[in-house]
Amino acid sequence: MKPLPVPIELGYRMPAEWEHHAATWLTWPRPDGISFPNGYDAIPDVYSRFIFHLTRHEAVHINVWDVEMAETIRQVLRRHHVPLERVHFHEFPSYEPWCRDHGPIFIVRDSEAGRDRAIVDWDYNAWGGKYPPYELDDAVPQHVARLLGLPLFSPGIVMEGGSIEVNGRGTLLTTEACLLNPNRNPHLNREQIEHYLHDFLGVTQVLWLGEGIVGDDTDGHIDDLARFLDGTTIATVVESDPLDENYGLLQDNLHRLKALRDPSGHPFRIIQLPMPGRVERDSQRLPASYANFYIANQQVILPTFRDPNDRLAQEILQREFSDREVVPIDSSDLIWGLGSFHCISQQEPASTSGI
Repeated sequence: MKPLPVPIELGYRMPAEWEHHAATWLTWPRPDGISFPNGYDAIPDVYSRFIFHLTRHEAVHINVWDVEMAETIRQVLRRHHVPLERVHFHEFPSYEPWCRDHGPIFIVRDSEAGRDRAIVDWDYNAWGGKYPPYELDDAVPQHVARLLGLPLFSPGIVMEGGSIEVNGRGTLLTTEACLLNPNRNPHLNREQIEHYLHDFLGVTQVLWLGEGIVGDDTDGHIDDLARFLDGTTIATVVESDPLDENYGLLQDNLHRLKALRDPSGHPFRIIQLPMPGRVERDSQRLPASYANFYIANQQVILPTFRDPNDRLAQEILQREFSDREVVPIDSSDLIWGLGSFHCISQQEPASTSGI
């Protein structure tokens, strides 16, 4: 039997995050979930501030446990003056809220006749089986594909959205610490993983960094380390204190980035972002990083940490995103869940190109 064609054979690619969105997808956290122990009460307000800014320029879809949760969320959003006509609720239950990792990965195919969209449904195992159960989280992309009536491609291997970063032109950034970790796909080597990324995301070049930052329970997601700002520019976080645990590993990643070349043999333009000072709670170091920003329509949502470097990070990104407003939102409570705004969101590209 002839195997079914993979997305790249059909002309699909994963678009860059800055390409126009139809919407942003979120999964609302459960009060009895494990992500924010003894800290959940502060989280709905953080989500509401995030959603308020998103709805200025795009729709927001929220996965909820049930209708009762949806009504509770509506009440919270009303208090924050969120326009509820821009917010859509879906009873797609999930144990934990990290939609970047368990949500749908959208791919697109543009032609003179218009744009086709599809969804890639990678397997999800809660970062190497760390936090069971996770079968409901794993099913979210299937629900979204049925809702939107989109083709669904299922590679059959574990992959999280936060572990990959694309420029929409065929280049993907990732880390050895995460994708080569045996708790994901122990039967695959680097070349085989690259083959899956090529086939299902339409990338032609995979670039590898090393380790993730201290406190990151994902084993080194790229969205805490380095992000594409455009097709040829990469922002990467650096630690200025040589005595800090992150200093050496971030220097290694910086050196790797400076040595990388695009498919034409040209170096990437590298922008250095600071790290905030050490962020701790209950004697636990948290993976606070300014790289975990989210590029929305006409905005960049920047996590801040009540740190002097908040302003510097905002100024750097504002210079780079001259066509967007960089919006700082305090992530000091959200980071207790070991993630920030990029981790909780997943972009849905617009159904038409060139917007």
